[in-house]
Amino acid sequence: MNKLLILVAVFAVAAADSYKAAEYAPKYEAPVTYAPQPYSFGYEVQDKESYNDFDHAEKADGKVVTGSYRVALPDGRTQIVTYKADENGYTADVKFEGEAKYAEYKAASYPASTYTTPAYTTTAEY
Repeated sequence: MNKLLILVAVFAVAAADSYKAAEYAPKYEAPVTYAPQPYSFGYEVQDKESYNDFDHAEKADGKVVTGSYRVALPDGRTQIVTYKADENGYTADVKFEGEAKYAEYKAASYPASTYTTPAYTTTAEY
């Protein structure tokens, strides 16, 4: 029995030694990098029904990206952001046009007949 176990162990070591794991290992391929390309785009949305009103424009020369966007805020103002991104980072200039307008606050009033103090009852048995 011991000779059989030794023989099986020898075959297992031989089989493991002949296994070529490197053939099945995933191969790493460096990602392809491309030089930055010049581009420009812009769009505008004005939809009165959904109260959407915004635009965005951007352009790049391959090294510097500049652009701006504008959005109508719920308080009636317009936010305008002008930005620039280059080797020194991202910088933005944020401005607001218009004046914020809020609806007049009216405290809720409840008629005396609709509000009652809750009645509590307790039942205890000892």
